[in-house]
Amino acid sequence: MEQVITIGRHVKGYHYIIANLGFVDGDLSKIQYGGANVSGFQIVDFDDPVVAKFDQRWEALEEKEYPGADTRIRYTSALTYDAVHVMTEAFRFLHKQRIDMSRRGNSGDCLANPAVPWAQGVEIERALKQVRVDGLTGNIQFDQYGKRVNYSVTVMELKNNGPVKIGYWNEVDKMVVTKSDLYPNDTMGMENKTVIVTTILEAPYVMLKKNAEQFQDNDRYEGYCVDLAAEIAKHCGIRYQLRIVGDGKYGARDAETKIWNGMVGELVYGKADIAVAPLTITLVREEVIDFSKPFMSLGISIMIKKPQKSKPGVFSFLDPLAYEIWMCIVFAYIGVSVVLFLVSRFSPYEWTLEEPEDGALPLTTESTNEFGIFNSLWFSLGAFMRQGCDISPRSLSGRIVGGVWWFFTLIIISSYTANLAAFLTVERMVSPIESAEDLAKQTEIAYGTLDSGSTKEFFRRSKIALFDKMWQYMKSAEPSVFVKKTSEGVLRVRKSKGKYAYLLESTMNEYIEQRKPCDTMKVGGNLDSKGYGIATPKGSTLRNAVNLAVLKLNEQGLLDKLKNKWWYDKGECGSGGGESKEKTSALSLSNVAGVFYILVGGLGLAMMVALVEFCYKSRAEAKKMKMKFTDAMRSKARLSITGSTSENGRVPVAYLRPGLPMSLSMTDLS
Repeated sequence: MEQVITIGRHVKGYHYIIANLGFVDGDLSKIQYGGANVSGFQIVDFDDPVVAKFDQRWEALEEKEYPGADTRIRYTSALTYDAVHVMTEAFRFLHKQRIDMSRRGNSGDCLANPAVPWAQGVEIERALKQVRVDGLTGNIQFDQYGKRVNYSVTVMELKNNGPVKIGYWNEVDKMVVTKSDLYPNDTMGMENKTVIVTTILEAPYVMLKKNAEQFQDNDRYEGYCVDLAAEIAKHCGIRYQLRIVGDGKYGARDAETKIWNGMVGELVYGKADIAVAPLTITLVREEVIDFSKPFMSLGISIMIKKPQKSKPGVFSFLDPLAYEIWMCIVFAYIGVSVVLFLVSRFSPYEWTLEEPEDGALPLTTESTNEFGIFNSLWFSLGAFMRQGCDISPRSLSGRIVGGVWWFFTLIIISSYTANLAAFLTVERMVSPIESAEDLAKQTEIAYGTLDSGSTKEFFRRSKIALFDKMWQYMKSAEPSVFVKKTSEGVLRVRKSKGKYAYLLESTMNEYIEQRKPCDTMKVGGNLDSKGYGIATPKGSTLRNAVNLAVLKLNEQGLLDKLKNKWWYDKGECGSGGGESKEKTSALSLSNVAGVFYILVGGLGLAMMVALVEFCYKSRAEAKKMKMKFTDAMRSKARLSITGSTSENGRVPVAYLRPGLPMSLSMTDLS
């Protein structure tokens, strides 16, 4: 240890294990305040009653007659004492067994070849193995091979106030750490020391102010973690100095050199006292540093470039129902009309006998059925459009057809109406990626993580098939999909035109989504659940004080207040309220243009059908009346316009009832 002090390697960042069983025997005062982590072992437990009783007897002896009686017994002396004690107990056992230990008649020959053992040696060995006593070095007993077993060694560590017991080791439990002894719940001596707080430039956690050159020290920075560090320092009563990590990394261990980098490395190697940053709590980090309770919960999420909003189509009002449903509705409409026509033809209750009115001539008497094929189509269409019809089925079979068709249209129209508002008032964005499964099953869109971070470590260590598949892709992708900084990953997403997805913590994803140019978005749920914690070196006196401060801030609601301040209150993209909400709630002409097209098209079709009917009927009348086609058209046109086919406004008898004898008078017809 003298050599260590001479070369200056006794400062913070160095670790030593004293490889003997008497940690408190040496003078550790010179290295005690250097800052190095010094550990060792102690086989003599001075709190043990056997040792305490021996100390009283030892210190009561005269120092002149017994040199060293004024000091604690060293571990080598304790082992010697126990060795004599074991021999005493062994020979006492042999004496009780009345075994002759004299060497008369068996002096032995040391030069004999082969060697001749001492006859009583076997008995002595057997007696030694059976000894079981409590000595100065604890329980003493041996196995069948003469090896000491069932003993315990205290594990010690050098603190500012001297050697401290931090645990023990034995063959059964192995290493057992006593946490309560390892981490004292105080910050004694910290009030006169400036605590070094390592952090990382990462918006919105830590950012340089716009006019940072006009400020000094901590006043140059702003952000969530800057405010959090100030609150924690206030609760712990300490002075602190913010220091940006040199390599700009969070902290990961190199697979070859086993050396930690980033903020974790600064804590491990004693360059900083505390880390206040978006540092994820992970198992590998917890093995070398300590974390407080999480001050923020989060998970790994997917960031992609925000897709362009899809423009509403001319027939966007058809979107609430799939095209398959529309086709099925058309076929159902035709099928119901045909079935209604058939059951009406076969059911006698749908046939009615037409009789002449009172006073009219009994010209003809015939049975009629209102539900011809066209009337059946018209009835089905009227029911589907919820408008009704001037005819209705009379037979039970026809009413059953009508009833089930009404029920069908009730459900379809209600479902359509419920979805129509959402489809027409919200401009939907079609995203090619909706989840991690979508990413894993395609190769067109590359995806990656931050290098030297917990997200990359999550995929590397994951045993889940999906995440392992994603890791295999990421580590073999060319060019590399890993980035050195989060800002680099975000820039890559923005410039990739939708061909790169970035995997990062959900909190950072949500923050960037609120920053201009507002062209990124979070898709899918979180891939895992974890938290950010404040880190301290192993054994730091700040650990418990920081932990209590975080819990208190959480109970006071200050952590949520800080997040709202830096995420949403300072957001630049809006939250979907105000003007944007009014803009999306009003329908534009493009949303319903298709309805107008159908209306105009239907009106045009009706006029064309009317013209065809006009020509067809005129041709038929011309043949019956044996007149020219043009005259028939002229006569029908006059009827359509004036309501009369003759120039004097009267309707000829033959025209009114074609097929009647021309000899009938108007009186007979009336």
